[in-house]
Amino acid sequence: MRVFIGGAWPYANGSLHLGHLSSLLPGDILARYFRLNGKEVLYVSGSDCNGTPIVIKAKQEGVEAKDIANRYHEEFQQCFRQLGFTYDCYTRTDTSLHHEIVQAVFLRLLESGRLYTKEEEQCYCKTCEQFLPDRFVEGICPHCDAQARGDQCDYCSNLLNPLELINRICRSCGDKPVVKSTEHYYFQLSLFQKDLEEYVSNAKSKGLWRENAIQLSERYLREGLVDRAVTRDLPIGVPVPVVGFEEKKIYVWIEAVAGYYSASEKWAIENKRETFDFWNEDTISYYVHGKDNIPFHTIIWPAILKGIKKTPLPTHIVSNEYLTIEQKKLSTSRNWAIWVPDILKRYHPDSIRYFMTVNAPENRDADFSWREFIYSHNSELLGTYGNFVNRTLKFIDKYYEGKIPEGEIEPRFLKRISLLYETVGDYVSNATFKKGIEEIFAFIRESNKFFDERKPWIQIKDAKSDCMDTMTTCVFIIANLAQLLNPFLPFSSHTVAKMLQLDQLKWEMVKVVPKEVRHVKPLFERIDLSSIEEEKNKLKEHSKAE
Repeated sequence: MRVFIGGAWPYANGSLHLGHLSSLLPGDILARYFRLNGKEVLYVSGSDCNGTPIVIKAKQEGVEAKDIANRYHEEFQQCFRQLGFTYDCYTRTDTSLHHEIVQAVFLRLLESGRLYTKEEEQCYCKTCEQFLPDRFVEGICPHCDAQARGDQCDYCSNLLNPLELINRICRSCGDKPVVKSTEHYYFQLSLFQKDLEEYVSNAKSKGLWRENAIQLSERYLREGLVDRAVTRDLPIGVPVPVVGFEEKKIYVWIEAVAGYYSASEKWAIENKRETFDFWNEDTISYYVHGKDNIPFHTIIWPAILKGIKKTPLPTHIVSNEYLTIEQKKLSTSRNWAIWVPDILKRYHPDSIRYFMTVNAPENRDADFSWREFIYSHNSELLGTYGNFVNRTLKFIDKYYEGKIPEGEIEPRFLKRISLLYETVGDYVSNATFKKGIEEIFAFIRESNKFFDERKPWIQIKDAKSDCMDTMTTCVFIIANLAQLLNPFLPFSSHTVAKMLQLDQLKWEMVKVVPKEVRHVKPLFERIDLSSIEEEKNKLKEHSKAE
């Protein structure tokens, strides 16, 4: 079995924030788990480097659009490396290969009769002297009266046409756009209504998608699919490969999702492999993204794949809800956000990964609180996991000179750990990561209780044979924790593996207890509680400054 994992493509016009991370981290957990499990994995993503927001930011800074895209693409790559993401291919949408593949997809849709041209009215900003991308028209949603942008309302999740918005303004300059006619290609999405109804129903019956993806997709289908424009008058992007339309660009909603295939092709070329290896009916695929990207992965991308007769369709949809910050809606425009480059400067990457997993918005919105983040680090990572590892290995270092005693493993832990691999593996493969890591930490608490009940500090004096059994059992547990926690906490898992000299981590029980322990050091340091108020004040000050 092969596994394809596609992570959503962050837009290269600003830094990553924790909202991005909460949506993208599941992809790396999946990739690490399946590799440990002996499966062949292709994990891809990239930076979205096309579109008007990049052009506008470039104008504001007096630089070229390419400079903005380069800056944030490099920053994204650095952040993902620091967080331990294991992409097989992380690319960008402004490469010649991506342009070629997107144009090929467009032409195949055209040849199959799935595209047609139509004169349409579109918002044009006289001040900016350009037709406005849908996202750059803002106004009041006609369905729920919330503030919305022209392609989608984040409040009620309706897909929109900018002309539907009430009190429309140009997001760039604030002026009221006029309406002008222009000709564009349309995709006959409505033709796929029945096919997609069957597809969504099948995914629902098999429990392969998260509930938000099912509900939102069913709602779109109930309302009836409508044809959508696939070209736009944009300054940068993939040119339309049709005579007379060369100045227009292929619209982002068709272009960006095609990045999953172009990234796969790039990986195949660089590794002398066949793209088909991961694009066939025998491949299981996971598409990892946030709530606002659901329809593009459950409706649009499957329809495109059907239109060009490419398999497989997405099998698993891993779509998070929203993340709030200190009980307030995350807002990049008001700088009410926690930026990934910033948090990485001061906190352990496993601390970030742990909190963003155990507090993930898997089924409902979740909140990032500095208080909860720091307390979870001190109590769970340091106080529970770090404490168990450190007290065990330090004891062996002190009383056995680093040589792990050859005692007997407590029988109940053999069965318990064997079951843990099975249970946690099921949780991860079903994209319920929070339950998976909670199961492991419940076991670590049991292990700490075992250590306390056995009292090895007394056994070493009064019952040396029992002490050997205690220490052997604890090391056996720690060796397996290095594997069980690797998908979630790769950095501390690597540290433990190095101290125990574990050669290769696998998703199966470590049965042979290591012989010695080397270079014992704490996995985590305590975070001073004064940091809570310092971080909250910093967040407020930066937000006010904006």
